Amino acid sequence: MALHLNSLTDTFTLANGVQIPCIGYGTWQTPDGETTRDCVKMALDAGYRHIDTAFAYGNEASVGEGIRLSGVKREDIFVTTKHWVTERGYEKTIKAVEASLKNLGMDYMDLYLVHWPCVEKLTPEWKELNAETWRGFERMYQDGKIRALGVSNYEQKHLDPLWETASVKPMVNQLEFHPGYTQMDNILYNQKKGLLVQAWSPLGSGAVLNNEDLKAIAAKYNKSVAQICVRLALQCGILPLPKSTNAARIAANAEVFDFVISDEDVQTLLTFPQLGFSGYSPEDAPADALAASLAE
Repeated sequence: MALHLNSLTDTFTLANGVQIPCIGYGTWQTPDGETTRDCVKMALDAGYRHIDTAFAYGNEASVGEGIRLSGVKREDIFVTTKHWVTERGYEKTIKAVEASLKNLGMDYMDLYLVHWPCVEKLTPEWKELNAETWRGFERMYQDGKIRALGVSNYEQKHLDPLWETASVKPMVNQLEFHPGYTQMDNILYNQKKGLLVQAWSPLGSGAVLNNEDLKAIAAKYNKSVAQICVRLALQCGILPLPKSTNAARIAANAEVFDFVISDEDVQTLLTFPQLGFSGYSPEDAPADALAASLAE
């Protein structure tokens, strides 16, 4: 339980000693252009100092614009982006890092993640391809282009082979986590390995917000369901990445440091019936299917 966290600028510490602000602002499904630019600025105005994007979101350039528009110093903001499935392999990964840095308008990123693992369904050489991609990550890390490395949507079957070959071990795994879909076995495994788990879609892409049972729990604390979701992640030692395009809700999503969810309610939330699941399972290779469809 991360009960030592008392503000947006309090941090988790990664395995290499890098400090990462305990709540990030997520930009998945936020349209490129003015919307992303203005929302990133709103988040920074509200006190966030951690912004999460990805090459596949198509909004890296607008994230960079929002950061510059905010007037907050670059070194005071923790920026995460992600490597896309079409760029697997050593040489392509190095080019992908440079492309994301150019999009962001930055000379380094704070955290770079493998967005989705290559899986057996795609190729018998999936382990080797994941290892080669990671070797590109390590090169960019050693060259100072990346301050910390991690993965996203990795299960134990994907993490273990990488762990055996990696010179620099993954420090983060970003996973879908919210009431109704918690993956606690996977999360506990990652935490045991020393990885910080981040929660993408901590609000269940909005699907959990109108659930009456969750509303009843939130009412006990005089909080919104969104605030309960964010607080749940923190109490499980997970870094949440809530997303909104509304300034008031962006601010409210971070107002979670003045209450503690009881152990009983935490257990209820962690065992909630399936709700708001994205439907994305790494073994189904959804990202690769999307990439293939876009290429047709």
